[in-house]
Amino acid sequence: MNLLTKLTAATLATVLVAGTAYAQNPTFFRIGTGSAGGTYFPIGGTIANGISAPPGARPCDKGGQCGVPGLIAIAQSTTASVFNNTAVQNGELEAGLAAADVTRSMYLGEGKFDGKPHPKLRIVANLFPEDLHLVLPKGSSIESLADLEGKRVGIAQAGSGTQVAVLQMLEAWGVTRDNMQEAELNNSQSAERLADGQLDAYFYAAGWPVSAMVQLSTTKGMELHSFTEEDMAKINEIIPAYIPSVIPAGVYEGIDYDAKTPAVSALLVVSSDLSEELVHGITAALWNDNTRKLLDNGHAKGKLITPDTALAGIEALGVPLHPGAEKFYKEAGLLK
Repeated sequence: MNLLTKLTAATLATVLVAGTAYAQNPTFFRIGTGSAGGTYFPIGGTIANGISAPPGARPCDKGGQCGVPGLIAIAQSTTASVFNNTAVQNGELEAGLAAADVTRSMYLGEGKFDGKPHPKLRIVANLFPEDLHLVLPKGSSIESLADLEGKRVGIAQAGSGTQVAVLQMLEAWGVTRDNMQEAELNNSQSAERLADGQLDAYFYAAGWPVSAMVQLSTTKGMELHSFTEEDMAKINEIIPAYIPSVIPAGVYEGIDYDAKTPAVSALLVVSSDLSEELVHGITAALWNDNTRKLLDNGHAKGKLITPDTALAGIEALGVPLHPGAEKFYKEAGLLK
């Protein structure tokens, strides 16, 4: 039995079982994403659409929504990873998109979160790689992160995984909040400040293309810093979840070179408080044919969200799968 057949069979069985469980009473499911100018927000919206099937909606086989019967999923704009994981832990969100490195640190209570573990975090799937964009004004360049000392630097918004990782990286090159002029801004705000000459550089980790950068590159123009192999190895040593990647030439107007940069996986995270049955249904809906079409026709990174990579790196991360997701992957033959 091939992968597609296994997935279809597993999804069908889940829908048949879930139909009686959720069809009568609506179940609201909040997904924390990120800022509107980033990648989490559109991807989260697509996932919310795919897993939803509100009460009274047209049946899937008659052209309606093919999610969990009775489920109403809503994507909420947030400050991203740290906020999302905290809200999932506290029961303020049912799910969230979050970077792998931050999720591991928060689950274990390590690093910045030393002594503050988040034991309720559970993974549904690895989604897509988030490439670190170090954006510079058009015509400018730096040799290394050390050159940002004394500069006006956007370090992403408080509550984001990008900020946590970037501050760790900068410190390794001797740059801290004490010797740079940091700005805690979301991606759209950072792009606007850079365009107006109020920033010398800014960081943002997201799946390309990022809408705010598309606009920036087509108006004022911009540059992307390309890290050396040595620098990426150093970053990987500091933050193992960040691995070498490339933002290809042509993704953004005027960027006619490959930008070598570290990247981290984005995860779909839920609370251990959610029932096995509900998360089993959500996982099945995430990988059904209808959601596949939505992902393929939405944000460019949607095409990279596949069942083949859903479990990539999860075991090594040390954060458990939710039992409902685990059950689905075993039924689909993706997990022993």
